[in-house]
Amino acid sequence: MSTISWITARGLFGRRRFLILLPLPVLLLGLALLCRSLGVEPGDWGPPVLVGLGLAVVLPVVALIVGTGVLGAEIDDGTVVHILTKPLPRWQIVLPKLAVATAVSAATVAVPLFVAGVLADSVRLGLALAAASTLGALAYSALFLALSLLTRRPVLLGLVYVLIWEGLLGNFVGGTKVLSVQQWVIALADRMAPTELLSTTVSVSVAAVLTAVVAIGFTALAIDRLRSLSLTGETS
Repeated sequence: MSTISWITARGLFGRRRFLILLPLPVLLLGLALLCRSLGVEPGDWGPPVLVGLGLAVVLPVVALIVGTGVLGAEIDDGTVVHILTKPLPRWQIVLPKLAVATAVSAATVAVPLFVAGVLADSVRLGLALAAASTLGALAYSALFLALSLLTRRPVLLGLVYVLIWEGLLGNFVGGTKVLSVQQWVIALADRMAPTELLSTTVSVSVAAVLTAVVAIGFTALAIDRLRSLSLTGETS
């Protein structure tokens, strides 16, 4: 499993797609520093930067790029055949890739969110945002990894979920919030560090349970799908 993790990390950092992860976290950090230096009240810039940009855009987009890339790129270029021919249980392939995707996504997002949280309120809020975004990265990574095995267009479907379901419907149709990873992250962070900068109607118990269900459920789906994947590396 460590070998697969190393190969996955090396391949991920060696692809140009990793470079497109950097501008969004840098933008998040830059806006937080700029607002703080200009003396803007945290109540004015905190929600749009922390939630509107950090949790609604940076976290899901980074997780989408990484989650669909750890295995999807191998499917696209056909090198997945070499993995599938190895006498390994499929869970020993999926779990290391999920771990790498989660770690990279979490590290890329948690650090700027921590700094932004500290600038907006306190170290406690920074730590809460970092911890909650890590759990969110796990749920998103499991979802997008499974999508890369279920369809040829995982990025497109992932964007539909993030932009349409979480972004558009989540803001205007209250019932959809309960099925939004973004809202779960907000609920978890707000529970760890209660603040007026974060607001959601989803309870922390629902958020915790659904985060676990999505992470476990889509991981199991990915393992099952990999078992049935043909040696040509094709997906439907």
